[in-house]
Amino acid sequence: MKIVFVNRFASPDESATSRIITMLTGSLAWEGWDLHVLASRNLHDDPSVMLPEVSAERGAIVHRLRCSRFGRGTIPGRAVDLLTFHVGVFFALLRLARRGDVCVVCTDPPLVCVTAGLAAAIKGARTVQWAFDLYPEVAIELGVLPKRSAVGRIATKLRDHAYRRSERIVVPIRRMGRALEERGHDADRIAFIPNWSDGDAIRPTVPEGSALRREWGLGGKFVVAYSGNLGRAHEFDTLLETAERLRERRDIVFLFIGGGHKRNGLESEVRRRGLPNVMFKPLQPAERLSESLAAADLHVVSLLPEMEPYVVPSKFCGIAAAGRPTLFIGDPKGEIARLVTEGECGVAVEIGAADAAVATILDLAASPLLRIAMGHRARSLFETRFTRRIATAEWVALLRQVGAGAASAAMPAKSLRS
Repeated sequence: MKIVFVNRFASPDESATSRIITMLTGSLAWEGWDLHVLASRNLHDDPSVMLPEVSAERGAIVHRLRCSRFGRGTIPGRAVDLLTFHVGVFFALLRLARRGDVCVVCTDPPLVCVTAGLAAAIKGARTVQWAFDLYPEVAIELGVLPKRSAVGRIATKLRDHAYRRSERIVVPIRRMGRALEERGHDADRIAFIPNWSDGDAIRPTVPEGSALRREWGLGGKFVVAYSGNLGRAHEFDTLLETAERLRERRDIVFLFIGGGHKRNGLESEVRRRGLPNVMFKPLQPAERLSESLAAADLHVVSLLPEMEPYVVPSKFCGIAAAGRPTLFIGDPKGEIARLVTEGECGVAVEIGAADAAVATILDLAASPLLRIAMGHRARSLFETRFTRRIATAEWVALLRQVGAGAASAAMPAKSLRS
């Protein structure tokens, strides 16, 4: 059976979706399936890089499509990039897909489910939608699209139509699944498979064991880190206010690792406030991810409350794999907040609650035993729920069902309502 993944970026790109798809194809290769990935020729953070048109990456053949490369600098340029990728996906699937194949369609770029679904239907292939986020809800909640706009209504109907024609919709959080149910999607076709990290590559180590921590001059510091995409769906004012209140504590450092839409604005705000305790570093390659996560004593995850059903901060899985506690800033009743509080592996605070964030940081900075205990519980939670082995087994079962044509069979065990 041929399985074709569709996502705008693929290995060696270091975005979260690229990494997780590469981990999955590496595991699925043992099933003997013919694995392919359709992606662009660019890196998500550097459109000037041109990757080879075809390469073998961890058990899959990656086909990189010829697309425009205007980058994210202007809205028209970005729109052309997305449009040319849609066109490339459509014709690539017409060439590659055959009756009985399975197309696993991710959510970057928006509405690629429509384009890929149409091509797959023409060729008689089945589709599985892998919803890392929900568009256009994300764009609407962030104000990119006006609420109740004609564009938003049309985009939602197109997305829903493509999802209803698919064999399965895979969601990483139950709340996203319930949002789709509210849109009228059949609960029996929604499969809950959480995101994961590679627990073999990311192991708990003492902070002093991180070479990056030494390279960045963080020895003897208590490091509070935000690692990953600095995107529109995340909130940073609370963290900056926390850093400002702790600016006199020379032993506490706030570290941002990664890039994204909000990075330049954050750097400007740090300069404006004159914060000596904040530093920025680029996203680290996969081979240094474990060191990067180990460099921190406490990791921060943030999410705007209105984004809870639509976006998944998958960085929590890597944090838990590294055995580090989490400070979550967002909805205290949200998915990640529930995980860290019920798992006793971190603290959740509301947006704007800088007092609570400061208290948490001071408590953990003063108590190595407390943060070590939280880190042990984080790794234990990871081992029971978020390993690559668990996720692969669920994906194998799902793909076998879809490949066998069992479109109406309900997914076992993992109920959205449990």
